[in-house]
Amino acid sequence: MRIRIGDVNPKAEAQLPENEPDGSSVGVNYTDAYLKPIKLTLEDGRKLTATRRGLKVTLKLGTVSGDGLLRRIEHGPDAKNMLRQALEEAGEAIGAEIVEEDGVLYLETM
Repeated sequence: MRIRIGDVNPKAEAQLPENEPDGSSVGVNYTDAYLKPIKLTLEDGRKLTATRRGLKVTLKLGTVSGDGLLRRIEHGPDAKNMLRQALEEAGEAIGAEIVEEDGVLYLETM
């Protein structure tokens, strides 16, 4: 099942480390801006949220949560790729996936 989450935050691109260095080397400002719009209640009543604490990205869908890490050595130095991989890792743990298509975010549940 595919559910529309919302549009990608246009301000996130401006927060990339190339545009505005943040000292983290993993793009935490970009990650925070990207994850901000991922907060909604699905039709079946489950809540979807995405948060970052340190290098850990957490996706919660209802009562299930999954974590992914922003790994610079394995997936860097591109902040977009590091976030994409962390979201994929977190999504696998909850049985879902966050997909970006044409500037729109979707949740695909398995």
